[in-house]
Amino acid sequence: MPARSWFNRTVAGMCVTSLFADMCYEMVLAVLPAFAGTIGVAAAALGWIEGGADALASFVKLGAGWYADRIGHRKGIVTVGYFLSGTALAVLALAVSWPLILLGRMVAWFGKGIRGPLRDAMLSEAAPAESRGSVFGLHRAADTTGAVLGPLLGVWLLTALPHSNPSAPYRSVFLISLAPGLLAVLSMIVLVRETHQPAQPNLRLWGSIRNLPRAFARLLGGIALFGLGDFSHTLLVLAAAQLLAPSHGAAKAGAIAALLYALRNAAYAAAAFPAGALADRMPKRNLLALGYVMGAITGFGVAAVFIGQVTSIPLLALLFAWAGLYTGITKPLEAAMTADVVGRESRGSAYGVLGSVNGVGDLVASAMAGMLWTSVSPQAAFTTAGLLMLAGAAAIRGAGPRPAAAS
Repeated sequence: MPARSWFNRTVAGMCVTSLFADMCYEMVLAVLPAFAGTIGVAAAALGWIEGGADALASFVKLGAGWYADRIGHRKGIVTVGYFLSGTALAVLALAVSWPLILLGRMVAWFGKGIRGPLRDAMLSEAAPAESRGSVFGLHRAADTTGAVLGPLLGVWLLTALPHSNPSAPYRSVFLISLAPGLLAVLSMIVLVRETHQPAQPNLRLWGSIRNLPRAFARLLGGIALFGLGDFSHTLLVLAAAQLLAPSHGAAKAGAIAALLYALRNAAYAAAAFPAGALADRMPKRNLLALGYVMGAITGFGVAAVFIGQVTSIPLLALLFAWAGLYTGITKPLEAAMTADVVGRESRGSAYGVLGSVNGVGDLVASAMAGMLWTSVSPQAAFTTAGLLMLAGAAAIRGAGPRPAAAS
């Protein structure tokens, strides 16, 4: 029997779906802060909205993964998730204050939460086990390409659309975002095929988590430790803007920092597939540990540019690109290694736990970095982050996961 190809209709369909989905909501998120300013929404309110939406998505993942394992199929839930995340943000076109922004973000991120772990479980089953790195790498590359194209399209639309009043072009962008959002849903329905699993009607949430293999717990411990230092890269944007503001002015420094973040996303997209393909040819834990070390170097690098008050745009660009490279290594590898140690009947639950741990880690890491930045110094904040990521690399290097019984 000929070997099953890893690049098939389902893998291609999920890559296309994620590209359009990311293009949709990244287009909106790129212009949302400026729109909020035009309708008088305070930065503090926007911060609570962002944090609340991210927290909701993290905890919804846990329940969604378990429920899909219980009923034995995933595509319908994933499709609903893409529909919610692809359409809910269009309601911002009607917003005149913060409540409608909160509603749109919460519904969209609820959709992201229910689809994320189930999509990864479907990806893990769409191709042979020996090609999982390539599958997840290609998917993350497509996903992040959408995250590059979306903001660029959003910014271009702001310059091209009529400006009858300050908020008008932003409202048009929110409505236009429906196009890629609905294309994501259509490609999911038409292109993606699912392998159904036997239903487990007696499966309970905490029971499904307790029964996950010990190898996954060891892997998760390293991921969680790294995550405590893996700060949001929006803090990189803030760092660049602060360092460049004295010599370039606040407005120009902000624009340069945004372009540097787009460079970070491009590096992430470029690294994800080669890293995944390489992981299929070597022990995954070694490559993931290397990615974690690169993350630690990023933290130490940010501390160094504050110590030296670096204002060289090429040096800052190198730091942003490096941050994209390590993310392009770590994200596909965490997903692929989860499938290596967890059987098919429990992968929804496993990816739900992974998503929740990563979500909580993002929140704690960014909050910790922000508090240390404010109360001590940015050097202390990013050095601490680097040390935690280095500890995560050591933990992953010693995890040594064994393959799951069911591939």
